[in-house]
Amino acid sequence: MPLSKLDKKPVLIVIDLQKGIVSFPTAHPSHEIVGKSAALARAFRHRGFPVVLVNVAGGAPGRADVTHNFTPPADWTDLVPELEQHDSDHVVTKLRWGAFHETGLDQHLQKLGVTQVVLCGIATSIGVESTARYAHEHGYHVALVEDAMTDLDAEAHAHSLNKIFPRLGEVTNTAEVLKAVHTS
Repeated sequence: MPLSKLDKKPVLIVIDLQKGIVSFPTAHPSHEIVGKSAALARAFRHRGFPVVLVNVAGGAPGRADVTHNFTPPADWTDLVPELEQHDSDHVVTKLRWGAFHETGLDQHLQKLGVTQVVLCGIATSIGVESTARYAHEHGYHVALVEDAMTDLDAEAHAHSLNKIFPRLGEVTNTAEVLKAVHTS
């Protein structure tokens, strides 16, 4: 699954690799997803390409008659240290599934002249898929790094990879993206 090309203005968007999320049981070991995502972030930074680190700090209000009583620990939203957050990274704290909804992310990417988003993180069928849908709808070229993402549910992960993502962009892997970053 080669990446057809890396645009001249790509961005890496890393979804929800935060202490609270990586502690959940996932279909693939979260430490492997973190390691591959960190390698992608290092490569993008090395080439001077932007990196966006996303965390989630809430959810859509949903039905008014349902009480949401989740009170996370103090460090739940902290990005994992393996990502080696840099001052140049753009951090997005979202309150919905997708990283574009009411966060200013689209405006930030437009100011940078970004034409392509490369996505990885947790959870494939929730934060990654929602962000990919918005990116596609905003006209970005979308690349989805399948071995640098996982889900809480293996079937949901497979459904996103096999049914949804091919309609939104290119499904690729870490090795292909790293190769493209190093040769672009």
